[in-house]
Amino acid sequence: MGFTIFVVVLLLLVFVTLLSGIKSVPQGYEWTQERFGKFQRALKPGLNIIIPYIDRIGRRVNMMEQVMDVPSQEIITKDNALVTVDGVVFYQVLDSAKASYEVRNLEQATLNLTMTNIRTVMGSMDLDELLSNRDQINARLLMVVDEATEPWGVKVTRIEVKDIKPPADLVASMARQMKAEREKRANILDAEGFRQAAILKAEGEKQAEILNAEGRRQAAFLEAEARERSAQAEAEATRVVSDAIAGGSVQAVNYFIAQRYIDALKEIAIAPNQKTLILPIEATAVLGSLQGIAEIAKEAFGVGGNAGKGRG
Repeated sequence: MGFTIFVVVLLLLVFVTLLSGIKSVPQGYEWTQERFGKFQRALKPGLNIIIPYIDRIGRRVNMMEQVMDVPSQEIITKDNALVTVDGVVFYQVLDSAKASYEVRNLEQATLNLTMTNIRTVMGSMDLDELLSNRDQINARLLMVVDEATEPWGVKVTRIEVKDIKPPADLVASMARQMKAEREKRANILDAEGFRQAAILKAEGEKQAEILNAEGRRQAAFLEAEARERSAQAEAEATRVVSDAIAGGSVQAVNYFIAQRYIDALKEIAIAPNQKTLILPIEATAVLGSLQGIAEIAKEAFGVGGNAGKGRG
């Protein structure tokens, strides 16, 4: 009976021993194996065998990319502006042994290192530069922190500054400055618009003056041409009358006198200061002149006595 109990206990002890030597590591993790307190190797995800009672599991390291919030902190910029800044850090353990044995409390160490470098980087910049160059700040922080955590077997993949809060009075001043700048731009645009409008108006007036001058020049040219033709016609008429007078035609003389007489009457009649016209002349003289015009017309067109003589 006692031997049976001994065998059962021995078998149970062997089973427990074998079971303690089998380790199943989940995906995304690595476990460190220690032998008498000294690191031996990193156990990869899956089934692993260790020596019971000699080896043991040291650290269980998360190998997945992790995110860590950076709490808000106050920073004094280069131009003595007090701002409140917070952020977020993405990192991943690449070497489980270094992350386990090269640094104590990896997450706390990474957080403190990030906060310190945020104060260093952002404290060396002016407020305007701080607000407008966030990408540059993230790149500088990433380079510095990643280099500092490399001995720990950690790769910092991204650092993002989430929020930058200047003081309330400074925000109000910036709002007034932005409003003034926008009003300045609006005034400049209005002035530019008025300038362009004035230029276009002046250009239009210039073109109108050119067109008017061109029209007046053309009108003057046509008027001069009309006067020239009228003068030529008048000269031709005078020449015809002169030839008729030289030939002894009394009717031509009467026509010439009657024309000048009628023109004089016309000028007197259209005068604006004349309301009543008194002519101390005989109507028969005028009729005689008109009769002379008729005789000239008969001679010109061959109507009357000479024409009858030709037919006779």
